[in-house]
Amino acid sequence: MVGFRPADVPPTAAVKFIGAGTAACIADLFTFPLDTAKVRLQIQGEEKGAAASHGTAVRYRGVFGTITTMVRTEGARSLYSGLVAGLQRQMSFASIRIGLYDSVKSFYTKGSDHVGIGSRLLAGCTTGAMAVALAQPTDVVKVRFQAQASSSGPNRRYHGTMQAYKTIAKEEGMRGLWRGTGPNIARNAIVNCTELVTYDLIKDALLKNTSLTDDLPCHFTSAFGAGFCTTVIASPVDVVKTRYMNSALGQYSSTLNCAHAMVTKEGPLAFYKGFMPSFLRLGSWNVVMFVTYEQLKRAMMAAR
Repeated sequence: MVGFRPADVPPTAAVKFIGAGTAACIADLFTFPLDTAKVRLQIQGEEKGAAASHGTAVRYRGVFGTITTMVRTEGARSLYSGLVAGLQRQMSFASIRIGLYDSVKSFYTKGSDHVGIGSRLLAGCTTGAMAVALAQPTDVVKVRFQAQASSSGPNRRYHGTMQAYKTIAKEEGMRGLWRGTGPNIARNAIVNCTELVTYDLIKDALLKNTSLTDDLPCHFTSAFGAGFCTTVIASPVDVVKTRYMNSALGQYSSTLNCAHAMVTKEGPLAFYKGFMPSFLRLGSWNVVMFVTYEQLKRAMMAAR
């Protein structure tokens, strides 16, 4: 496969900001069913006692088994439940955490060409926390849509994106829209650092030590490696975040209580529920996102 030509002109912060949000939305469109399957697997077992007593338990087995079960019992549209909130999340979230990463990194290094691992990690934590502070409500709504079964009766919690925002704010207060901010900041600090820093380091290593140039094969390899490393490190925090954000008011007293309940009732392996869809989603999302992002930056700079 022929790679794309490297950019001659460094992209501006505005180009990176817009390009990151757009690329993330495109990546979400391709990988959203995997994300939905991950959420279903992560919350499975949380209320298995109550569900079993009413004979309503649905058992999900593996990535494609979960997707097949959802299509059979809820219809194909259930795989994209919460997509609107997901795209809202990516447009605000990815624009900040990815689009501003290079700018924040340069700020910490005072523009130096020699960037250490500490500066990369600090920049990743900073943009990740900034993104969560802004986009948390969109994440809460997205997760709740993905977690609910697509029944059309009164048992369905939410029927539309804007209605979900209003309902959560009315029933749980504004704090409800920021439910799980703590674990989400922790998760995204880990994800952002691992994802961006690993992509950065792998890309630098490939450019310095191999015959690859700053084009498609290099971007693909760097993105896939970053996706695997991120999944391994971030999965436990991601599961706790999903459980806590989806929980009913008062179900858990804190994120630590949520984690403790998981270990007590389901064992340590509960922290890695949904690992395979997480990896498939993060790996494919990273590949689509970073490859698209690199090309959008070049296209926008070429159009200037």
